[in-house]
Formats: sequence, C-alpha cells, structure tokens
Amino acid sequence: GTLITISSFSWFSMWMGLEINLLSFIPLMNEVNNPLSSEASFKYFIIQAISSMLILFNFLSFLISKEYLTPLNFLIELIFDSALLMKLGMVPFHFWLPEIMEGISWTNTFLLLTWQKIAPMILIMYNSQMNFFLISIIILSLLISGINNWNQTSIKKILTFSSINHMSWMLSILLLNQSLWMFYFIFYTLISLSMILMFKKIWTPSIQDFFK
Repeated sequence: GTLITISSFSWFSMWMGLEINLLSFIPLMNEVNNPLSSEASFKYFIIQAISSMLILFNFLSFLISKEYLTPLNFLIELIFDSALLMKLGMVPFHFWLPEIMEGISWTNTFLLLTWQKIAPMILIMYNSQMNFFLISIIILSLLISGINNWNQTSIKKILTFSSINHMSWMLSILLLNQSLWMFYFIFYTLISLSMILMFKKIWTPSIQDFFK
C-alpha cells in the first residue's frame, strides 16, 4: 500500500494505496494473547477511516474548485494537510496515538512509528508547501511533545511523544530538502529499531521497572 501511494500519479491511486496500507496493517494489530489489541486496532481503524474520508472529500472538492470555486482552494489544501497530519498523529490530531500504542505489541509499535509514517509524509511532500498552518503545527508539536514527555513513566508513551517530536523536525526538513529528510528518516528508523528491540527483550512497561 505504501509503495502504491508513493509511486502513484493520480489522486485516486494515492488514496487507494493508503486504504490498502490500512487494511494490511489492521490484521497485524490483532493478537490472541493481547486483549488490548482489539480495542487499539478498532480505534486505529476509525481514526484512519476519518482521515481517509477527508482526503477523498478533498479530492472531489479539488475537482469542483478547479472549475468553479477557486477562492476555496486554500480551505481544500487545509483539509488535505489536516487529514495527512491526523494520519501522522501530529498535534493537535495526536489524541489517538498514545492510547493505541499502549495496546499493541513492540513489533507493531515499530511499524506504526516508522513504516506507517512514510506514505502520509510523501504525500505532504508532493502536494504541500511550507505555509503558516504547517509551521504552526510543527512548532505546536515540538512544544506539546516535549511538555508531555516530562511527566511520563510509560516507555511506549515516551516513544510516542518522542516520535511526534521527530516527525516535527522531519516535516520541516521534508519541505526544504528531501535528501536530508531521507537520511534523517533512515537514522530515526534505525534508532527506533534498536530501542524497541532492547525494550522487547527486557519487557519493561515503565521507567521505574527499567531501573529496578
């Protein structure tokens, strides 16, 4: 699904790639030995479905505005950016991410923090420019993620807000220098992988347990 999205040349195929990616990831989230995974996968599906509907609405509105409603182009772009930022879990659309992270396995945590971010970020790169809205989201995400990490004891929530912080930097780099963004994302993925493998091995849910 991700590969379809980033290699597409039409709006509809990009949207289809996002949906295939979603439907492929949902079964991975459901685990027999984890009762919280069903709730997490349901919440994830709802959030992603809402953002996908916004994207589809944006595509249809764009086709109409191309002929008749040119003054609404800014609003259409705002809706599109908001839908993609919701998929990324950026502030203020991040409310779903910490709770879902608590209900999934470490393997799915890694996929959610890395692979699932690629398609929305590439679409932002293709279709967005640095504007006041994106700058505001980036600054807000940096501040909120930093503040929320001060009083966290849950390892997964710390990783979640750390990811939001990194996504803020990646978004700012992505809209300025794509090569540098690719280097940053690969480095971020490797660091995330090493940390998640470590936490998976020692199986500790909180900071207090880590230091015992």
